[in-house]
Parts: sequence; C-alpha cells; structure tokens
Amino acid sequence: MDKNKAIDDLLSEAAETRWEIGQDFHDKLSESIYANAATIADSNVIKTGEKENFNLDRAIDRVVTSPIWGFPIMFFVLAIVLWLTIIGSNYPSQFLAYILLDNVYEVLRTAVLNSGMPWWLGGFLVDGVFLSLAWVISVMLPPMAIFFPLFTILEDLGYLPRIAFNLDALFKKSGAHGKQALTMSMGFGCNAAGVVATRIIDSPRERLIAIITNNFSLCNGRWPTQILLATIFIGAVVPDSYKNLVSTASVIGVAVLGIGLTFLVSYFLSHTMLKGEVSSFTLELPPYRKPRILQTIYTSLIDRTLIVLWRACLFAAPAGAIIWLVCNITIADNSIATYLIDFFDPFGLMIGLNGVIILAYILAIPANEIVIPTILMLTVMTSSITGFGSGDGVMFELDSMTNTHDVLIAGGWTLLTAINVMLFSLIHNPCSTTIYTIYKETGSIKWTTVASLLPVVMGLIVCFAVAQIYYLF
Repeated sequence: MDKNKAIDDLLSEAAETRWEIGQDFHDKLSESIYANAATIADSNVIKTGEKENFNLDRAIDRVVTSPIWGFPIMFFVLAIVLWLTIIGSNYPSQFLAYILLDNVYEVLRTAVLNSGMPWWLGGFLVDGVFLSLAWVISVMLPPMAIFFPLFTILEDLGYLPRIAFNLDALFKKSGAHGKQALTMSMGFGCNAAGVVATRIIDSPRERLIAIITNNFSLCNGRWPTQILLATIFIGAVVPDSYKNLVSTASVIGVAVLGIGLTFLVSYFLSHTMLKGEVSSFTLELPPYRKPRILQTIYTSLIDRTLIVLWRACLFAAPAGAIIWLVCNITIADNSIATYLIDFFDPFGLMIGLNGVIILAYILAIPANEIVIPTILMLTVMTSSITGFGSGDGVMFELDSMTNTHDVLIAGGWTLLTAINVMLFSLIHNPCSTTIYTIYKETGSIKWTTVASLLPVVMGLIVCFAVAQIYYLF
C-alpha cells in the first residue's frame, strides 16, 4: 500500500471518529478524571475536624504491619504454610513412593535379574540411577507442589509486600535490601527458587547478599531430617508428656536460628566483601484482593515446581550412580565407601559427627532429601546391625521411628550427633541444584564458590564449638 495513501486514510478515519464521538468528548473525559480524583481524595484524605472514613485495607494493615502484632502474625502465617506443606505432602509422597519404589523399582529389578544383564550394570542403572531419581521425585515433588502455590497465593492476596515492610528495617540495619525478606521466605520452599526470586532486587551488591544467604532458609528438603532427629533424640530427653512440645520447639528453634544467621551473614558481607550503601526503594502496599487460585496453581507448577524438579533430577541421576559405585567397587575386599568413612571418621568425631555422616553429605549433595536414606544405607553397610536395607549402594528409609533409632544407635549416634546433624543440615552448603542456579544467576565462579564454601566452613565451626562444649559436660 502506498505510504501517502495510508496516511490519508488514517487521517480521514480520525476525522470521522472525531465527529462520531461528539464535540464535548474532551470535556466529558476531563470531568471523569477530576471526579475519580475527587473520589480517591475523599476516601484517603482526612480533613481537620472530620471523622476518618472506614477503610478495610487500612484497618487490616494497622494489625499486620503493627510493631506489636506484625511479627507474631508473620511467624504464624509462615508456620501454617510450612505445616500445610509438611503434613499435606505426606500422602502424595507416600503414594509416589508406593508407585516408584515399591512397584516400579521391584519390576525393574526383577526384569534385570531375568534378562541376564551383568549384575554391575543392573545395579548401576536400577539401584543407582533409577533409585536416586525415584527418591528425589517422591520426596521433593509434593512439598514443592504445595508450598509454591501457597506462597504465590499469599503474594496474590497482597500479604507478601507487608512481610517486606515489616522486615525492611532489620535488613537495612544488616546492610541488605528490604526485598530480601521475600526471597528468604521463598527459600523455605526451595533455595534454588529463592535464588531465582532475587531478580526482584535491582542492586547487584544487595542481590549477591540475598543469593549467598538464601541457603540459611531451611528448605523443604531439610525439614524431614530436622523433624526425624528432633523426634527420636531431642524429644527423648524429656518425659513423654512434653516430648512433642520439645521436639517441635527444637525444629522451630533451628529455623529461627537460620533467620538469625541470614541477618548476621548479611551484616558480615555488607561490611567486608560487599561493602556499599544500602539502596532505597519504594515499597507499594497493594490493596488486598481475592487470589486467582487456578491461575496461581498453574503458574506455580509450570514456572517453579517443574523447573526446579527437572534441575534436581539432572543432578540426582549421576549422584545415584556415584553412590552405587562408591559402595560396590572394592579394593582389597573393602569398598571405596569404607575407606572414605574410615578416612573421615577422626575428623567427624572431633566435630560431633562421624565418617558416615560426612560421606553421606558429600554423596547426597544433589538433594538434601536423600541424606537420611544415604546415612541409613552407609550405617548398615559399616555396622554389625542386620535385617535392614537391600544391599550396598541401595538407599532405603524406614517407616518405624524405633527401627530408625536402632540403626542410628548401631552407628554410634548420640544426642550430640543428632544436635550437630540438625545444625549442619541447616548451615551446610546448598544442594547442587541451588549451586548451579547461583552460577546461572550470577555468571560468576567466584561468587558461586563463596556461596558454596562459606556455609560449609560456618557449619564445621559451629559443630566443632558445640562438640567441645558438649564434651566439657
């Protein structure tokens, strides 16, 4: 089409439209703008001598952002979300475990035995690669599928900006950005997702602080370890009537300690490696609104849950293979795992752990969910206890707390071991999925290394200090 003709047609259409809408359109538009402005001013501006109009959002904000009630409400909401995640994920996790571990795994194992495949190839593929993937999917998928939608619903409801508002002053004092409150909260579901969420922070310096400290948010992969050890060991030191209360309090205490470490390490980083001025930002408190449930569930599953799960599976498969190889390749009648456990044992005992635990954390770096199954497998492999597990390199978990207690006691566990594993589980390095995400987000080997090694060093120091204090008494 000729350019001049197109311009002429457009001008003709504009002229016709102008006559159609009438000559008073401009006046009506101006009147409506002023009328809307007057309505907004009447509902928000309080003149001298006038009584304040009731505003529901303002009334709610006076409670949820109150210096007195803001923090208790915040912790209560977080506790509800975590409780729903942990309790609600039990049933789908058990169902997935029943499908993948109790049925598909057994079918594959039988098929391998009947196929004439070499035992080492079958063990490598089924007991190593498949079993690791099955553990990660059955344990990791349900909590993420519940936590992320709940978190997004709170965001859609308008509550998350209020959390950032409440914590802004504390983060400012620690030299970090107020929006870090949101990424820290996201880390309670998954640290990899928490790291991705730091994109909302504009300042590169403060974003790095948020990325490095996100590890101290106790992700859903570490909650089962905390609950298991608190129930078996911490609750056992008090009468039965207080057992549940003390166990629950110890787990909450570990999570609160993680929040405290976030502020402490943020302060340390902002005054050493990441010095700089705290940036200012405008935080808009949006109106409360009805959350879009179906859209929230869909976007949470696609944008967060499946992406994080896929990354976890990419690392879990080779990790499962390595675990199986380490436990089944023998040198002078002893497996590589046995040599490594003996090597780590003196150092482990010095910091209140043992060689099995240290090796388990090294092998299970792809996912915190497989730490306990790996510890149980290695413990049975190296102790005199029998009747548990299906062989070397085959991870397992026990339904009975009593049986789990018996296996751990056979491995030399004490109250100190349980306390230090809970602390090390909180502080130690991020899982490999999170480490990879940190590298993707920062593009820096230096900061990825800092984010990975700093928590390890801190975890070892804390365990050593606790062990020395424990040994004094």
